[in-house]
Order: sequence, then C-alpha cells, then structure tokens
Amino acid sequence: MSGPAVLPDSASERTTRYPRHWRRPPLISNGRLRWAIYAGVLLYLVVGIGAVEVNWGRLSEGWERGLRFLGGFIEPDFVSRWDDIRAGLIESLTMTLTATVVGVLISIPVGIGAARNIAPSTIYLACRALIALSRSLQEIIVAILFVAMVGFGPLAGFLTLTFATIGFLAKLLAEDIEDIDAAQVEAVRATGAGWWQVLDYGIRSQVTPRLIGLSLYRLDINFRESAVIGIVGAGGVGATLNTALDRYEYDSAAAILILIIAIVLVTEYVSGWVRTRVQ
Repeated sequence: MSGPAVLPDSASERTTRYPRHWRRPPLISNGRLRWAIYAGVLLYLVVGIGAVEVNWGRLSEGWERGLRFLGGFIEPDFVSRWDDIRAGLIESLTMTLTATVVGVLISIPVGIGAARNIAPSTIYLACRALIALSRSLQEIIVAILFVAMVGFGPLAGFLTLTFATIGFLAKLLAEDIEDIDAAQVEAVRATGAGWWQVLDYGIRSQVTPRLIGLSLYRLDINFRESAVIGIVGAGGVGATLNTALDRYEYDSAAAILILIIAIVLVTEYVSGWVRTRVQ
C-alpha cells in the first residue's frame, strides 16, 4: 500500500509566496552600483552649479528689466517705430520667401544625389558632405560669416537662410527617397524606362507630397530664423528688434514680437491646411 498522501498547501499559504503588488524592476539591478551612480550624478550637478559664477547684483537688475520687458506686452507700442517695424517685416518676409524658394530648388538635386539607392557613390558622398557641412553650422554662425563677406543687410540673411534650407531639406528628401516603395520603381524600370523616367514616374510621385509639406515647414522656420539672424546684422525685423532692445524700448520690442508670433501662427495654420490638402 502506498504511504499517506501529501496534501497541498492551503490557499493562504500559496498566496503568501508571491508579492501582492508588482514593482517595476530597476534599470540597474545592483543596488550599490545604482546608488553610487545617483550619488555621482548629484555630486556632478552640485559641482557644476557651484562653478557657475552668479552675480546677484546683476541678476537683481536683470530681474527688474525682465519685469519691465514683460510689462511691455501689456501695452505694446505699434505706433512709435511703425515705419521701421513695417520695413523690417517686409524685409524678413522677402528674405524668407526668396531663400525658401531658392533653397528648395537647390535641395532637390542635392537630395536626389544624396540618396544611396539611386545615386552613384561619388555623387552620393559629395552631396552628403554638402548636407553635413550645412547642418553642422548654426544659422547665427553662418550669418556672421556672410555679414563679414557681403556686409550688413538682407543679402547676408538671404544667403544664410538658403544655405540652412539646403541642409535641412536635402537630408530629409534623401531619406524619403531611400525609404520609397522599391516595387513601384522596379515596375517602372521593367518597362524599359531610363533613369530620368524612373525618377519621374517611380520616385517623384512617392516623395512629392512629403516634399511640399517639408518646404512649407521650412518656410515657417526661415521666418523665425530671419528674426534671429537680423540681430547680427543680416537684415530683417531682427535688426529693428535689436535696436528697440538696445534703447530699452520694451513696448516697441513687445509689439515686434507680437507681430512675429502672429505671422508664425498664420504660417503654421496655412501650411497645415496645405499639407492636409496635398496628402
């Protein structure tokens, strides 16, 4: 005969073997190492903050000026410097539109050449180098270089925005071309189509909606950048804004910023509407 049966544990004993609440496992399982990293990061922050030289007197003056600047938004002055503001806005809009159009026209062949799946290696490397050069320099630095080359004014701003547009748009266009549906391209190529015909019927139809959306997005960026590069003398409404700030005319500066925000909002809504229509 068999021995006595082993009875299973009671339900209460089984439930006590498992935690009642789930807890997310830590990223670093070793507790000592984890706390050592936390302590190291905290120590680095303390040392870093301590290395910042805080001028409390200057900070107090700046706080007062900041409040006065914010007070300018309560009663913005659109009248006193309206002629300068209008001329600056027209200049910024002109720079933005022309630089975007020229930048897009240059970006299309550069983007096609930078697509690995359709361009020869030599052209691919040259176009990628141009894109990397454009993307590695911030607009302010490029604007300073062009101001030194061609002088103060909207020409420097136009060249800066065009150069920045090429790096932005050509890179995204090249990535879109590399991600296209290869089956459509192969179907066009199977008909005996040449390179240009493959580009026109197999690739252009797939990337055009995205290209239009990116171009409108870049138009928005270029207008905002035109206000920034104007501070270093590259024309546009940024120069007017810089003059107003230098003269402590915060009500005029607030008026300029309000107009910039309004134009950016209108551009954003228009570009969004166009993108939805195109796509």
